[in-house]
Amino acid sequence: MKVGKLLHTRYRVNDLESTVKFYRDVLGLAEVRRHKSPRGSELVFLKSPGSEELIEITCFPGSGPVQVQPDLTHLAFEVDSLAEFEKHLAAHGLKFSDGPTTTSTGSTFAFVDAPEGYEIELIEKKQARPKSKL
Repeated sequence: MKVGKLLHTRYRVNDLESTVKFYRDVLGLAEVRRHKSPRGSELVFLKSPGSEELIEITCFPGSGPVQVQPDLTHLAFEVDSLAEFEKHLAAHGLKFSDGPTTTSTGSTFAFVDAPEGYEIELIEKKQARPKSKL
């Protein structure tokens, strides 16, 4: 027996609205649905363009405050240009928390922190060079 496709990833937060605003306005994700669970959690599902998987942001004050540990987990998104995304972040009063760093394969990555402290990795893949016609 095997599992099927990945459906969603869940992050619990203290401030639902500021986190949803970050994912929507800064990262460009779309809010797919929002509801309250039977136990009282507030749930918002977000979707990245070009991906089927959802990100579930939930707030459940009854389970205590969220304290995100450094380097615990992160989400990674592809961007066309880290330089342009850095300008976009600056327009929102934000900056990279780490990087940009270029890998041995030529891709470049950087991190920005979401409101609760979860890390978001942004990856600019190395551009393939067109083959010369000799």
